Amino acid sequence: MGSSFSLTDVPLIAPSYRPSSRLPISSEKDYPAFYQRSIEHVGAYWATVAQELVWDQMWHADMQGELPNFEFFKNGYLNVSANCIDRHAQRHPHRQALKWISETGEEKTWTYSQLLDQTARMASFLRQQGIQPGDVVAIFLPNLLESFAAVHACYRIGAIYNIIFSGFSQEALYDRLVETKPRIIITADGTYRRGRIIPLKQTLDRIVERIDSVEHVIVIRRANTAITMTRPRDIFWDDILHDVTTYQDPLPIEANQPGFIIYTSGTTSKPKGLIHSGAGFLVGAYHNVKFTLDLGENDVYWCTADTGWLTFPIFELVGGLAHGASMIVYEGAMDYPTPAHFYQILSHNQVTKIFTAPTWLRMLARFGESLAHEYALDTLQLIGLVGEPLDANTWQWVRQHLGSGQVDINNTYGQSETGSAWASGIAGVTAMKPGSCGPALPGHAYQIVNANGEPEALNTAGTLVLTQPFPALTRGIWGNRERYYTQYFSQYPGRYNTFDTAVEDSNRHLWVLGRIDDVINVAAHRLSTMEMESVILQLPGVAESAVIGVDDTLKGQVPVAFVTLRDNSLKQENWNAKVGEQISQQIGSIARPAQVYVIDAMPKTRSGKIVRRLLKEIVTTGRAEGDRTGMENPEIVDTLVAQLQEAIHLQTDDS
Repeated sequence: MGSSFSLTDVPLIAPSYRPSSRLPISSEKDYPAFYQRSIEHVGAYWATVAQELVWDQMWHADMQGELPNFEFFKNGYLNVSANCIDRHAQRHPHRQALKWISETGEEKTWTYSQLLDQTARMASFLRQQGIQPGDVVAIFLPNLLESFAAVHACYRIGAIYNIIFSGFSQEALYDRLVETKPRIIITADGTYRRGRIIPLKQTLDRIVERIDSVEHVIVIRRANTAITMTRPRDIFWDDILHDVTTYQDPLPIEANQPGFIIYTSGTTSKPKGLIHSGAGFLVGAYHNVKFTLDLGENDVYWCTADTGWLTFPIFELVGGLAHGASMIVYEGAMDYPTPAHFYQILSHNQVTKIFTAPTWLRMLARFGESLAHEYALDTLQLIGLVGEPLDANTWQWVRQHLGSGQVDINNTYGQSETGSAWASGIAGVTAMKPGSCGPALPGHAYQIVNANGEPEALNTAGTLVLTQPFPALTRGIWGNRERYYTQYFSQYPGRYNTFDTAVEDSNRHLWVLGRIDDVINVAAHRLSTMEMESVILQLPGVAESAVIGVDDTLKGQVPVAFVTLRDNSLKQENWNAKVGEQISQQIGSIARPAQVYVIDAMPKTRSGKIVRRLLKEIVTTGRAEGDRTGMENPEIVDTLVAQLQEAIHLQTDDS
C-alpha cells in the first residue's frame, strides 16, 4: 500500500525570470491544457518539436508502436552534429561556442567555426580508418574542448560512441569496453582533479590489450605527462589534425539508429549499456533544455556535470549546443584551489544560467554568505538542478545570497534511461516548490501506481511509471534485448518502471522520494528517507543530511541519520536529541532515527550524489570495501571509517 505524504503544505514560489518568446506558453494557466494535448497526441506533439530542427529527409510517421517497442520519425534522416554545430557556424562563425576553464587556471576558447573545423577533420580521419555507421568508438575523456569534437565527429558519420566517465578504475573501464568492441578509443594523457593528475592513458594501457577489437587509440595531449605510445596503434590528436585537411560532410542518419551507449553505474548488478537513438536523443535534449532553461544564443551557460554522466550530454554536449549558446566547459573540482573559484568563474564570465547538483548549492551555503557577497552575480538568472531534491533552507539561502531573490531555482528529475530530465518546472512559467521536481514536461505521460499497477490517489506514495513512449527514452540494453524487457517492462506490462517511489501533490508537482529500496519499512510503516532528510535539513546549522535503513530484530528496519554541520563548533550539541525531536514533530515518532552520526564530509559521486550505500556498509560492517570508483572524494573514506567506528564504540560504552 502507498503511504501518505506530509510535505503538501510547501508554498509555491512564483518565478522571477521572464520567459522568452522561444517558449510555446508564457503563463502557468496555459500549462494544463497544453500538457493534456501533448499526451493525447504524443506523436504529433513530438513531431512539432522535431520540426524546429534541420532534417535531410522528413519522416513517414510521427510515431509507431508502443512501449517497449516504438519508433519516432520513421524513415526521417538528420545529422546531430549538423544541428548542434554547422547551423550555428554558418550564421555566427565567430561567436564563442565553448570556453574551457581548468582548476589549474588555464583557459581556451573555441568559436563555432573552430568547433566545426576540429569536428569535421576528426570525422574525416575516422572515415579514413574505415569507421562506418554503426561501428563503435569509445570516448574516455574529461571535460575538454576536444571532448565535444570527439562526440560530434562520431555523430557526423553515424558511428556509435560509448561515453565513459574519466574517473573510472581500469576494471570499470574494461567492463564498459569489452561488450561494445570499439574499433577506436579516444582518450587523453591525463586530467587534473584537486591538484592531482589522473593518468587516463596509463589506466587504459592496463586493459587495452584485452580488448581485441581496438585498432587505434587517439590521445589528446592535456597534462603533457610521460606516457607510453604503442605505434602504430596509438596516435596523438594534434598529429592527426596536422595531417588531415579534408572536411567530412555530415551524413544523414535514420532517426531510430543508435547514436550512443552509456552505461549505468552497476553498483548493484552488472552494468547496463543503455542505447539511445541519435535523433531521438537530440529532439529530447533540445526540448528539455528549451523548457527547463529557456536557453538562447545570448546566454552564457555552464553545466557543471562531468562528460561521462548523461547530464552533460543532455544539458551541454547536445542539448546546449542545439540552442547555440556560449558555454563554459570546466575541468576539475569547482572549489579548487579555493571555494571562491566557482564565484570567480560566474562573475568573470557573466554567466546567465547554470545547471548543477543540489549538493553543490549546499556546499556554497556551507562556505558562507560573506564569500557569496564578494562577487557580482548580476547576470545570473536561472539555476537548474538534477540529482537530489533541494531542501527549503538551501533554496532560500541561494535566492537570498546568490541573486538577492531574483535567481530562479528549477529542480528536475530524470534518469539515464529516460535521456532527459522530464519532470521540471518550465523556466519563467511554473511556480516551484523547494524539494519537488515540478510537473511533467509536455510529451511525457506517467502514473504513480501501487504494487498491483493501479493508480494511486494524490498525496499517496507509489511507484512512478511512464505510460507512453517519447523520443529520448532508451531503446534497449546493448547486447541483451531480453534484459531490457524484463528489467523495465515485466512488472507493469506496457509501462516503463522507473523503480523510483514518488508522490503527486494537489498542484500536480512530482516529489521523487528515492529508489524503491530507499523507502524503509519500520514496524510495517513505509517511510521515505528523502522526506526524513528534508526535515533534518530544516534544522539550523545542518549543511547536509543522509538517512539509511538498517536491519533491526524488533522493527525490521530502523532509520540511521548522518549530518554534516556548517560550523565545527556545533559538534558539541546533542544532535541525537535535536534530529530525533525534529523528525518526531514533523513526521512522527515512528521515524525517529535510532542513531545520528555527525561526520566531517559526505562521500559523494562527482555528480554530487551522496553515496549512501558506503555509509551503510561502514555502519553495518565497520569497513568500506565497496567500489569507490567515480567518487568525488575517495580520500575521506578512511576518515569516515575511523569517525564512525569511534562513534559506535562511544555509543556502546554509553549504553
